[in-house]
Amino acid sequence: MSQPSKIKSARKIVFQGEPGSYSQLACKEALPNYESVPAATFEEAFAAIRGQGVDLGMIPIENSLHGRITDIHHLLPDSPLYIVGEHFLRVRHQLMAAPGTTLSDVTTVVSQEPALGQVRNFIREHGLKRELWADTAGAARHVAAVKDKTLAAVASSLAAEIHGLTILRRDIEDADHNVTRFLIMSAEPDDAEHNGDPIITSIIFRVRNVPASLYKALGGFATNGVNITKLESYQLEGSFSATQFYADVEGHPEDRAVRLALEELQFFTSTLKVLGVYKAHPFRKIAGTK
Repeated sequence: MSQPSKIKSARKIVFQGEPGSYSQLACKEALPNYESVPAATFEEAFAAIRGQGVDLGMIPIENSLHGRITDIHHLLPDSPLYIVGEHFLRVRHQLMAAPGTTLSDVTTVVSQEPALGQVRNFIREHGLKRELWADTAGAARHVAAVKDKTLAAVASSLAAEIHGLTILRRDIEDADHNVTRFLIMSAEPDDAEHNGDPIITSIIFRVRNVPASLYKALGGFATNGVNITKLESYQLEGSFSATQFYADVEGHPEDRAVRLALEELQFFTSTLKVLGVYKAHPFRKIAGTK
């Protein structure tokens, strides 16, 4: 499956987190020939994409176990960025420690809260204590720095490679369906061609303040047979009445069904922005057969 032209010409891609994070691993999987550049926060990553320092950003939007990445959903609506692709990363947690350490030496496991929550069975079976860290890659860096054989980190295989740690046990996650979806983002739109390939169209819209507005706005997708794969709501200006939504739909805006659905949606919305039109990742087809 060919990549959008913006991805073909890119040379640097920014990710949020430390070197060795799962976001950097996603960069290397999706775009192995491009230099991955870390950013301390999502805001800094978005700023780097808007600036001249990088060409693209690898931004996590949701995890199959942890749910949506709240910070991203709040940044997307007002950000002048566009989605040019997506990547699904199968999250595999590795237990790693300083060289020469054995599993019997380890008494405490260090990592980010979500990661520790995803390896509960392993921690319980081995009677380990938990120590929270800000992120998985940082936990690996810490274990490498202190060289304490009673400590082990839960992080990616890339983190072990970067920090020279030994992987004591591989793939210790409780669930084998732990997947994070990433958006590949750019400062400029680069819509996929309308050539019959599976396409995802991502949109942000605000419904009009009328009764049953969301029901009416989405009715066009149902009547035209267009599948909505994701729908998220946002609270605006301190109100508990959510009137802004993010949605992913299957199909290209040039498809007749999608075009008619978007036209009907626009009739019931006060604003509508197309964030991106991009090729669906092959994982969608694999996941759909399970």
